Amino acid sequence: MIEGKTALITGAGTGIGRATALRLAREGVNLTINYSRSQEEAQATQRDCEALGVQSLVYQTDVANDERVRNMVAEIIAKFGRLDVLVNCAGVTDFVDHRDLEGLKEEYWDRVMNVNVKGMFYCCRAAADEIRKQRGCIINITSVAGMTGLGSSIAYAASKAAGISVTKSLARVMAPEARVNGIAPGIVQTRWVAGQEEHVKRLGEGTPLGRVATPEDVAEVAYSIVAHAGFITGQTIVVDGGMFI
Repeated sequence: MIEGKTALITGAGTGIGRATALRLAREGVNLTINYSRSQEEAQATQRDCEALGVQSLVYQTDVANDERVRNMVAEIIAKFGRLDVLVNCAGVTDFVDHRDLEGLKEEYWDRVMNVNVKGMFYCCRAAADEIRKQRGCIINITSVAGMTGLGSSIAYAASKAAGISVTKSLARVMAPEARVNGIAPGIVQTRWVAGQEEHVKRLGEGTPLGRVATPEDVAEVAYSIVAHAGFITGQTIVVDGGMFI
């Protein structure tokens, strides 16, 4: 039973983060919905979660800012009295063709590593003591790009590979009190692929399951890790419909 537990989901205004918030809310989990820029979407997620009968908090912060992340976690514990689950969904990218080496600017590297790697780690570090105390878990949303080297840019793929490595390291550090796992989606039908619908459809049709993932596909795996996978840690579960088998 996970009813009454509390989760922090970063990047929860849209996409995978929103779907995960709603999935956990259906099981009675109270939520902190973190966002960076998507205020209206985060507030909509809050309304939809509270309609399911749970308590929630909307919190705006850039996860790449360590001090603000620590303040966010402190406020969550002050409001709910606990923090059991952290799901790191916040992420950024810049689309740069892998052959365009000069086009991959230093600012793109800095932004993607600050949010996708450092930001993820800052959230894990800030929440670590409380999640250990509650014998909870952390889920890091990475990407198959971190395994294949493909993706929106070389920098993005590198950041997701780093996220997979950090997940393994933290699983050792947090054990035995808490579990740390990752989920590596393939292409997911979110606003990140807006304008590329036909391309995405063709890619999905070429997979064994005949489609690309929805945010709900990923959220269901996150729920399973939280609720049922008590003896799994340090793993990154691929959710790509068999695209890269």
